[in-house]
Amino acid sequence: MGLAHQTLITAKNDAISRQNSWENAMAIQNYADNGAFAPRKIVDALRTTSDELARSLGLGKDAIQRKDRIASDRTQRRLRQMVEVLNKVEPRFGSALLAYAWYRSEPLPGFSGQTAMQLVQSNRADDVLTYIDAVDAGVHA
Repeated sequence: MGLAHQTLITAKNDAISRQNSWENAMAIQNYADNGAFAPRKIVDALRTTSDELARSLGLGKDAIQRKDRIASDRTQRRLRQMVEVLNKVEPRFGSALLAYAWYRSEPLPGFSGQTAMQLVQSNRADDVLTYIDAVDAGVHA
């Protein structure tokens, strides 16, 4: 087997691995009921508690436990933002649990030591997503 053939096989295997990682990522439709994010499904997937999820979102626990509060724009927006960030980094970490740990605890360079969680709580999810895209593009190392 020649070097060119081996290189093609390696490239194909890498592509399949990346595709499988993406397909196994925290798919948004797995965390919704009737067209809205379902905090209970997110809690179960992340093996956490309702209280911890609420704190991660910067919301009171009623916001993710009471039906009327779950349906509010603010709660749904924060849930969506967190899931978007986790979706973007999960392939890098290999699991939703590790992505969630990163989200909650890893200070992001250039954001005064704030974590992705703190930025989402401050309505700066777009900044987090832009940062992740820049890292993926090799702009930040």
